[in-house]
Amino acid sequence: MKKLILTLMKTNKIFTLFTIIAMSFAVTSCVQDDDFTVPSSLGDEENALLNSLLTGGATENTIAQVKAMYLVESDPGDNAAVLIDTDIYVKGYVSSSDETGNYFKEFYIQDSPSNPTGALKIAINQVDTYNQFNIGREVYINLNGLYVGEERVENGVITIGGDSETDDFGTTVVRLNENQTARQVLRSPTTELMTPLVVSFSQITNNQVGLLVSIENVEFAANLAGQNYFDPAETFDTQRTLQACEGATYTEFNLETSSFANFKNDPLPIDNGTITAVVSKTFDGSQLILALNSPDDVIMNNTRCTLLTPIFIEDFQDAQDNSNLDTPGWVNFAEEGGELWTEQLFSGIGTAEFSSFSTGDSSNIGWLVSPGIDMDAQSGEVLSFKTAQHHLDVDSEDNGIKVFVSTDFDGTNVLSATWEEQTASFPTMDTSWYDLIGSGPIDLSSYTGTLYIAFRVTGSGNDSDLDGAFQVDDVAIVGL
Repeated sequence: MKKLILTLMKTNKIFTLFTIIAMSFAVTSCVQDDDFTVPSSLGDEENALLNSLLTGGATENTIAQVKAMYLVESDPGDNAAVLIDTDIYVKGYVSSSDETGNYFKEFYIQDSPSNPTGALKIAINQVDTYNQFNIGREVYINLNGLYVGEERVENGVITIGGDSETDDFGTTVVRLNENQTARQVLRSPTTELMTPLVVSFSQITNNQVGLLVSIENVEFAANLAGQNYFDPAETFDTQRTLQACEGATYTEFNLETSSFANFKNDPLPIDNGTITAVVSKTFDGSQLILALNSPDDVIMNNTRCTLLTPIFIEDFQDAQDNSNLDTPGWVNFAEEGGELWTEQLFSGIGTAEFSSFSTGDSSNIGWLVSPGIDMDAQSGEVLSFKTAQHHLDVDSEDNGIKVFVSTDFDGTNVLSATWEEQTASFPTMDTSWYDLIGSGPIDLSSYTGTLYIAFRVTGSGNDSDLDGAFQVDDVAIVGL
């Protein structure tokens, strides 16, 4: 009997030992399944697929070229998604992250880790994409057999999808399935440090959707003090108003936070500082918004900003459509060719415009000079304005716009004055027609005496590549 008991005891110990080992394996497996760390190396299959893509004769296309495939090839009437049936690929760097739950089954790639010019959204049937596609990860997408279009009709966000579907409103892309993702969305071992593109609110346009940007000297609107990122009365998303002192008025922009974001109940900061986020759009595409990757990208520890006093403002709202500009105090001068600046009304907005189209001149150069501004009556002067383009075919010095200032202009002889060029943001051929973009603040505080602001446009009336038009609006100088 004693021997039997000892045997049973030994058997129970062995069984217990195996049970502990089995449980250990089970726990380890669960940890590995939920391990959200970014892999330090890529699997053999993914390496092989990437090597095959890069050495198999496929052609690299830029993000701009891929977007153009949709914008050019789709029917303007229905914006139908376009099937890509050639051996091409696109490379980009991940700019968004769903780690905090603020993105869902999507991520953006932009064309460079610094100074990017464009981005694409990748619609993917997968959550926790940050595990594979971490911010800054270099990604190659084999586009053959995929679609480029919009995930929702006319929301304006150009997206790569795995298929298309058609309803009463048009043909859109649908998310890549798991097999497409595994075989066609390929990581390289490279993760780059992402440098956000520094912009002002007035400079954000549709062209920047998907880009990681930073806005400085920004704060949440004063009436949001004590509020959280998400309003519990909302169902899906909450928009909170951000504002920046850009002269005499606040420039506003909305930050949108998902109901699934893990920081949704965090309080909004009340001070001023910098926010880094991805430019995106509302669900229906009606409005540009910012979307955070993480609340850690909101750094607001400075004193709230103070508006400056307006010194000079011209909005050209008294424009007489298609007439030569004769706004009181402004000088309208043609340096080359016979074309002058004109007054234009577009969708109720008055602007000053210079266009070389159909002038017949081999070269057109037009100057528009402001009235004189007394720079000794105040301090801290800052210039801002907005510009737009339409029918611009190339980005060229021969068809472009610049801004200058002078303190020795006599009010008449433009070419005898000394003009100093100022650095500002201007539209390019990729900017949507008639989309007014902000110049950004231009510091004029070092100037004294009487200062004149001049806009100069160059073009050609007999070269179809150089006959684009530029518009100027909302010229303002503010100070202390």
